[in-house]
Order: sequence, then C-alpha cells, then structure tokens
Amino acid sequence: MNHTSGNSNSTDNLIDRAALLLGTVNSVFVLTGAGVSAESGIPTFRGADGLWKNYSAQELATPQAFQKDPVLVWEWYHWRQDLILKASPNAAHYALSAFESIFEHFLLLTQNVDNMHRRAGSQRVLELHGNIFRARCCECDRKTEYTGIQGVSNDLPRCVCGGLLRPDVVWFGEAIPEYIWQDSLDFLSGTAVAMICGTSGVVWPAAAIPRIAMEQGVKTIEINLEPTPISNAVDVSIRAKADVALPLLVRKITDRPTSKIS
Repeated sequence: MNHTSGNSNSTDNLIDRAALLLGTVNSVFVLTGAGVSAESGIPTFRGADGLWKNYSAQELATPQAFQKDPVLVWEWYHWRQDLILKASPNAAHYALSAFESIFEHFLLLTQNVDNMHRRAGSQRVLELHGNIFRARCCECDRKTEYTGIQGVSNDLPRCVCGGLLRPDVVWFGEAIPEYIWQDSLDFLSGTAVAMICGTSGVVWPAAAIPRIAMEQGVKTIEINLEPTPISNAVDVSIRAKADVALPLLVRKITDRPTSKIS
C-alpha cells in the first residue's frame, strides 16, 4: 500500500501512481463525500458549526421532526438551498465531470445532497442521500424539483395530488433507496478502479464501498485531507484536498500519450 501524510513530493508521487492505475483502464467508480464540496464553502450541517437557530441537523433531519413541525423543517431546508445556490462548483466537481468524458464506463455515487456534481456537468450520478433541490410527496411518492428560497409560510408545498411535499433526502433513521445501492454495487462489481474522494469513511452504508471493492479485486484510490479507517488498506491513499488532487489526475491522464482510457 502507498500513503502520504501531506508532503508535497510524496503527494506528487502518489498522484503519479494513481494516474498510472487510471491510465490503463476504461471503467472507473467514484464515491464522493462532503470533502469534495468543502472548497465551495458548503457547510456540513453537523456538529457545532451546523447549528441553526439552536437546532442541530440531528434534531431537524428526521421524519419525527417533519411530522411535528413541517414549517420549521422546510424553513431550514429553504435556508440551506439558499446557501448552496449562492455557492459554485469547485475544481473537484469539474474534474469529476471531466472523468466522465474520459472513461468509457463511469459511475459517480455521491453522499452529498447539494446537486453540485450535476451543476458541474456530471450526468452519470447516483445520489445516495437524495437531492436537496427535489421534493417528494408524502402520499403518492411523486418526486419534483423544488426550490423554496423565497421563504416559507404556513402554506406548505403540496403535490399535484394534494399531498404534503417533504425534502427528497434521506433523514436520520431512514433507509437509503435500495435501487441506488444495488445499481452502485452492480457497477462496482465490474469496474477496474474505485476512487473514494472527500469522505470520512464512517457513514454507512457508503463506508462499506472500499471494502467491497477490495474484496472483489478492484484497485482502490483514496483522496482525503485527513486519514480515514481505510487509508491503510487502499492501493493508493493521497492526503490532499480533492480540488487539488483531482484536477492534477485529470491533467496527468489526458497528457499521457500511451493512455488506454478509451
């Protein structure tokens, strides 16, 4: 295994090693977490920094909270939508969009709900935890694009069927969409390289992805600013910001004349 603790020379060497792995394959799976959106200035809404009006995410992002006070929950989500819309995709998002055009077979699974990958041009994206700019009907389960940043009132958003709309995100205590998880595992089982970018590796079930990949003989590359539980197990662990490492990888792969990526 190859790792770095942040030294620029070793980081460059490991990016070279990752580029060698990527430059000889035509199928890549990518998992992204909050670290990919960090340089866009999007808060994670967890811990002390995630407090809003004395509420934490754990208090508001639950089915029970929505049932008790849907106006309050929608107000929080409108506030978050506003913050995210004022931000822009960063170099990591655009690099991953470029990856999609480089590799014949590509899939991006994200834990983020901020829609930044799509704004940067990615199309082959699966959203494990939903999308903050979609709403889902509590009655008929219909999904619709929804942005209510103009503010919230007691007139809660309604579906065409008359049912109450809720944010189309996975709340604490809820299961992730089974079809998204299964589609991810199906692709992972046939891919050559899996990249894990900007995720702590502790949120399940996404935390299982690296181990599943390694058990199936898939080469694994980690890009994260801090060490994680998988850092000592992956093939290459790059200790760097995603918006620095990913554009470098794109440049090295596309500049190599003998690359076999198509």
